[in-house]
Amino acid sequence: MRSALLTAVALCCIAFPAIAAVKGETVTYTAKDGTVLEGYVAYDDAAKKPRPGILIVHDWMGLGKFAKHKADKLAAMGYVAFAADIYGKGVRPANADAAGKLATKYKMDRPLLRARAKAAYDALQARPEANHRKTLVMGYCFGGTTALELARSGAKLAGVVSFHGGLDAPLPAQPGVITAPVLVLHGADDPFVPPPEVNAFKMEMQAANVNLQFVEYPGAVHAFTNPAAGHDNRSGAAYNAEADKASWQAFKQFLREVL
Repeated sequence: MRSALLTAVALCCIAFPAIAAVKGETVTYTAKDGTVLEGYVAYDDAAKKPRPGILIVHDWMGLGKFAKHKADKLAAMGYVAFAADIYGKGVRPANADAAGKLATKYKMDRPLLRARAKAAYDALQARPEANHRKTLVMGYCFGGTTALELARSGAKLAGVVSFHGGLDAPLPAQPGVITAPVLVLHGADDPFVPPPEVNAFKMEMQAANVNLQFVEYPGAVHAFTNPAAGHDNRSGAAYNAEADKASWQAFKQFLREVL
């Protein structure tokens, strides 16, 4: 009986590998203009070697539970995930009106937006757990816009991903600047990023010789990955479970390709 018990335990150990010991912690860092920022980093504390880093940029509501949850999820998959803070320590919009005004401030000042993204990128690069030669940036809505701006700024990246992000480019990408593959996951019915903006973005990427994968999800509008957006497409922003699942699968495939 003892022999049978030991055999059963051994089989369980083979069938169920150890679960990643995900560690999450708040990180304070400083932008070039002196602004204090407060991000969040998550990683497997048990891993011994540096792992690819993923920079996550929040939506217009600022760094919160949504981006932190994504960071924890990616850390459990074996990455070092750093959730950026674009707005500044303690600056978190109380409602959509405040978020709209704050996000607009940065969208109207792309050099400032790029600088805040670069500060987070540098903070991730400074992490000893991260493989500095393999860094990917991703973002949601406002964060998708920011991820693309970091790529346009010439940051050394292994990949760029936008989930239902804005695609306009006051400072278009120049040929040879974006060397990493770009994946854009877009709601086909998104009223905030209409077809003319989509077409202009595709032309920009083509002119800049960018390796672009552009995926559209029929019936999906803005914020389709966020359950907090509700389910009414008429508002222009709504959760879409099917598009959420499909886009995450596309994202994971992209990770396998570039990292």
